[in-house]
Amino acid sequence: MRSPAHGAGGSLEDAELEYAWFFRTEYPTVLRTVFLILHDQQKAEDISQEAFIQLLAHWRKVSRYERPDAWVRRVAIRLAVRHQKRERIRGLLERQTERETISEAHDIDLARAVGRLPMMQRAAVVLFYFEDRPIAEIADILSISSSTAKVHLHRARARLAELLGEEVDEDAR
Repeated sequence: MRSPAHGAGGSLEDAELEYAWFFRTEYPTVLRTVFLILHDQQKAEDISQEAFIQLLAHWRKVSRYERPDAWVRRVAIRLAVRHQKRERIRGLLERQTERETISEAHDIDLARAVGRLPMMQRAAVVLFYFEDRPIAEIADILSISSSTAKVHLHRARARLAELLGEEVDEDAR
C-alpha cells in the first residue's frame, strides 16, 4: 500500500510525509492484528509502536517495497511471538497462570480457545478468519510456505473443535 506521494521526489520532508500517511493508514490494522494474537491491549499497542519505530528506521528502503504493510505486519507479529514466548517462560518460572483479557471479542469461549492455540496457529487463525486474508498473504506475512500456513490452519481448526466440543468440518473456511 503506497501513499499518493510515493515516489514523488526524494527529500527528507517527502519521506516524512509519506511515512506519516502510511502510519495513519496502517497502524490501526496492525494494532488489531497484534491485539487478536496477544489479547492484551497495552502490550499490543507497545509492540505495534515498536514495529512502526523499526519501520521508520528503515523507511527509505521499505517504502519502495511492493507491500510495506506486509513488512511492518511481519515485524509486529514476530515481536508479538517473541513477547509471548518470554511471558510463557516467565509464567513457568513464577508458577503463575497467565490471565487473558478480552475487550472486543463477541464470543468469549471462542476467544479463549483461540488464545490457547500455539502462537503460529493463533496468528494464522487471526489473519485468515479475523482479517480475511488469503493463504498466500498469510504465508508471506508469517514468512512460511503456503502449505505450512495451511497446516497451521488445519491443526488450529482441529484444536479449536476439540476445545469447543464440536466436530471438525474439513470444508469449513
